[in-house]
Amino acid sequence: MPPSTQKDWLSPDRWALLLSLGGIAVFALFTQIYPGPGRGWLATSFAIVPYTISWILVVALIWPTASAGRIAIGVLVFTCTLEVLQLWQPSWLQGIREPLLVRLAFGNTFNWSDFPYYAAGCGLGWLWLRWLQKRFCTK
Repeated sequence: MPPSTQKDWLSPDRWALLLSLGGIAVFALFTQIYPGPGRGWLATSFAIVPYTISWILVVALIWPTASAGRIAIGVLVFTCTLEVLQLWQPSWLQGIREPLLVRLAFGNTFNWSDFPYYAAGCGLGWLWLRWLQKRFCTK
């Protein structure tokens, strides 16, 4: 979704990305404060889906000319790599992972069952970004 000019940073395609990012951020917050049945699953496992979609939208904002497929694959590789790196737990790295924002952004415990959620989030993020690119692309 390249903007029409270099100075036109807030073109319709960028607005669509920003609004999408805001919407997914609200949904992600909801997964953390939902008090009802399935709260644990929603706040931990399912929350990975909006997390990966958010990364896809952020990368699309930074590199608007990149294809949705490349962005989604890149985010999938990045998030899965972060998950695997959680197996490595030296004390100095655990100290870095301690603050809440770092834990929310990068996690601190490895779980094999997270990988399908990374794939689902990247798949949904890819679909959403492709739709945005087709709908709002300013060529």
